[in-house]
Amino acid sequence: MRVLVSGASIAGPAVAFWLHRNGFDVTVVEKAASVRNGGYPIDVRGTALEVARRMGILPQLRQADIKTQRLTFLDADGSVAASVHPQHVVGGVDGQDLEVRRGDLTQVLYEAVRDDVEFVFHDSIDVLDEHGDGVRVTFRSGAQREFDLVVGADGLHSRTRELIFGPELQFHRYLGFCFAGFTTPNTFGLSHEGIMWNTPGKAAALYGVRDSDELHGFLNIARPQPPLELLRDPDAQRELVADAFAGEGWEIPNLVKAMREADDLFFDTVSQIHLPAWSRGRVALVGDAAHAPSFLTGQGSSIALVSAYMLADALAAHTDHTEAFAAYEAGTREFVELNQALVGEGDAALFPTTREALEKRNAGLRALAEMPPATGRPEHSALVLPAPRR
Repeated sequence: MRVLVSGASIAGPAVAFWLHRNGFDVTVVEKAASVRNGGYPIDVRGTALEVARRMGILPQLRQADIKTQRLTFLDADGSVAASVHPQHVVGGVDGQDLEVRRGDLTQVLYEAVRDDVEFVFHDSIDVLDEHGDGVRVTFRSGAQREFDLVVGADGLHSRTRELIFGPELQFHRYLGFCFAGFTTPNTFGLSHEGIMWNTPGKAAALYGVRDSDELHGFLNIARPQPPLELLRDPDAQRELVADAFAGEGWEIPNLVKAMREADDLFFDTVSQIHLPAWSRGRVALVGDAAHAPSFLTGQGSSIALVSAYMLADALAAHTDHTEAFAAYEAGTREFVELNQALVGEGDAALFPTTREALEKRNAGLRALAEMPPATGRPEHSALVLPAPRR
């Protein structure tokens, strides 16, 4: 069976790996010119760790673990409000859960499957034409090919989802924030740690990954409506963020300047995707394309790995794709929804929008600093994987 996978970030290579392992002929198409490197730190925890172990990539991920030791929260003037172990904040398990740079995870996944499946870079799906026994795919390059099934693993703003379900806005649940991410020189001397500055409705964060001479910077703002019209306009994105932070103290002017000058700016809304179904006909969705939980849950990458495994397993277990897609959703949806429910609209504990909420958060963090690290959220491991197929 020939399967086209759209997207070569996390869910795409992961589902390609398991589909190939289960006997499928897989092609992965990616609009970028190559697998993307760099990117901010992300977490792999709970059930996703077992997926990584079964893939044989857990040793590489443990080697790539950035081992953040401390998160320090600052008041508006730069004074320390609280300093805690990272697991207190993310609800992870110290010594088990992993934190790696996004680019390190995508590279490990790519290396695990690159010799077994076909990768087509610098192209993307333009038209899907489903017929009785397959899908005719027209690519942006003009090429046309036939596949038995198509899997959309192309992220929050999925083109595959738009083609089969319609415009994104009807499934887009905005959580009240947008952010800009970028890299900046490590003039703070940060190593294995992060700092976060807050005023109500605004936050700036810097993460020092190991002993790198660069920092991952974030500027986050609360907005009542999502600035969707800016998602393809980097200049307007920079102006929006700069205007929001105008007049703020501490190191904010320097961070805004670094954001303006960055050549790797990433801007997006903080949102979730809620679909009534994750497939239609011969096309299924996986990862953020199907059920983005938002980075506020810390579970996006983990859910992508788990849902990729579950989709490939269902397709191997059922000869009829309709039955397979139904089994995939039945086995995975509760796990996804439990993790999506970790955060609601305007409910970002790290980014309080009022002075009262900010003071309450800081008091809570100071109390946590006196306690041992967390033992993990049950939602992270709320799914038992089917046994690997041989």
